Amino acid sequence: MSNIKSVAVSYDPAELTDEELVERAKVELFHITKAYEALMARYQGTLFNVCARYLGNERDADDICQEIMLKVLYGLKKFEGKSKFKTWLYSITYNECITQYRKERRKKRLMDALSLNMPEDAEAVEPDYKEKNGLDRWLAYVNPIDKEILVLRFVAELEFQEIADIMRLGLSATKMRYKRAIDRLRENFSDRVEV
Repeated sequence: MSNIKSVAVSYDPAELTDEELVERAKVELFHITKAYEALMARYQGTLFNVCARYLGNERDADDICQEIMLKVLYGLKKFEGKSKFKTWLYSITYNECITQYRKERRKKRLMDALSLNMPEDAEAVEPDYKEKNGLDRWLAYVNPIDKEILVLRFVAELEFQEIADIMRLGLSATKMRYKRAIDRLRENFSDRVEV
């Protein structure tokens, strides 16, 4: 164990690639978390933004981010490196967000069925275009699949092949769905958006 510690503290994580940090983390974990923490620090902000945009609120996003980080912690030793670490991380993120989204949707349907939903005379609240900026205001008006592709492309800044791998789609299907999502935004908001 002292050998692991001497190897682990003899490097600067900022100078290593994701792949090098993954290899270090596989050796270090669970005694030392330096490489793992460096990996998570690199992606923490983007990871949170992706989750917040998928789920629509920061509270759920924070909870899901914690779940994702735990899954990465316990799954890192099994990560085979067949894809980039970033792709693997966002694949976990995608799956966790989809699971949470489905739970929330089931909960809403249950509340509606039990008549615990909002009274009919209550006003529906629409996002105010003047208050919200950027991608968030548009994501409220696209379907879930379009939202997933746009978030992975613009927030996670993934390549189309990485998005295709995460969503388990073909590359051409991914590009076509992306194009359709952009076209829908242009059609619906042509006077307000420049994509």
